[in-house]
Amino acid sequence: MVGRWTETEAKAWFARQPWVMGCNFTPSNAINQLEMWQADTFDIDAIHAELALAADVGMNAVRVYLHDLLWAEDPEGFLDRIDTMLAVAEEFGIRVMLVLFDSCWHPDPALGPQPAPKPGVHNSGWVQSPGIPALRDPAQRPRLERYIKGVVGRFRADRRVLAWDIWNEPDNGPEVSLCDAGELSAKADLVLPLLVDAFDWARSLRPVQPLTSAIWLGDWSSPDRLSPLQQAQIGLSDIVSFHNYGTAEDFAQRIAWLSIFKRPLWCTEFMARPAGSTFEAILPVAKLHNVGAFCWGLVRGKTQTHLPWTAWENPNLAGLKDKWFHDIFDVGGVPYDDTEVEFLRLLRTLDDKAPHWPIMGVETAKHAGPTPDGAAKAA
Repeated sequence: MVGRWTETEAKAWFARQPWVMGCNFTPSNAINQLEMWQADTFDIDAIHAELALAADVGMNAVRVYLHDLLWAEDPEGFLDRIDTMLAVAEEFGIRVMLVLFDSCWHPDPALGPQPAPKPGVHNSGWVQSPGIPALRDPAQRPRLERYIKGVVGRFRADRRVLAWDIWNEPDNGPEVSLCDAGELSAKADLVLPLLVDAFDWARSLRPVQPLTSAIWLGDWSSPDRLSPLQQAQIGLSDIVSFHNYGTAEDFAQRIAWLSIFKRPLWCTEFMARPAGSTFEAILPVAKLHNVGAFCWGLVRGKTQTHLPWTAWENPNLAGLKDKWFHDIFDVGGVPYDDTEVEFLRLLRTLDDKAPHWPIMGVETAKHAGPTPDGAAKAA
């Protein structure tokens, strides 16, 4: 069995990379992963136009979700469409983190035409991969293994692929904002064996890219506070990743907690403006500690992620007039906030070795996260 990268290997690889600043990307004309990738709705012109916007604000990476049903329907066509998207991203100097499985939102995905967005509802059409029926059916394991091995096998040595995110929020529930602790625990128990297998399947292909799966829930202040699923996520990841939609102080605290694992860090989801998770608050902390960071969303569209999560429980058209939750650009590439876009452009121009940014009141010396110096020594 192929083991995960050693600390030295992970740090050496990370030291060779630029600081990662990017977004979670779904084109604005797709409501979910299926609509993005299915042959009838795959729109490379829209992808090209929107990745140009990402590059224009200095982004060098995007995180993109795949789906197992796309493989089941048309493996070669699906792989060719991924290749086409990677070529466009490369044109703009953008590398792609590919997400293989996801436990968020609707539990019963189906191929074919996808539903229209529900007015006023955040991410009303997003679907899980695998869906709950497949997750519960042991007979689906061979199909899921072929999916993982087929996709990773095709792109295992492709430098346009930044990393493999094996499973997004695997302990999340069927309806994100409605889950209680018991539902989340039951979901984690169901996912854990397949999560371990999925890491093994991907790693057996010996990809040149690191594997990861982000923890997102709870108190990480000591390893014994992590759930069994979170322990598996960190224990199997080459690069440790996490999600955080809190303030700069909370973000810095999470970095400090995770530094005990002595591996490079990525935050693969952040940015919820009303909650205090903004570019101006979070990115200086991330840059200071050399933590790669991916905001949620790029162009406002059918996912409606500019609306708050709470709109899932209380659909509210008035939310359209409130401060945007996620996303950066409106239709036509118009920035939601001109000063925010200028901040992103300016941040990218700074010398990575000497970031001199205000950290929103955070005492950074108390939050010693992974540093470029530590990674360079390993190289």
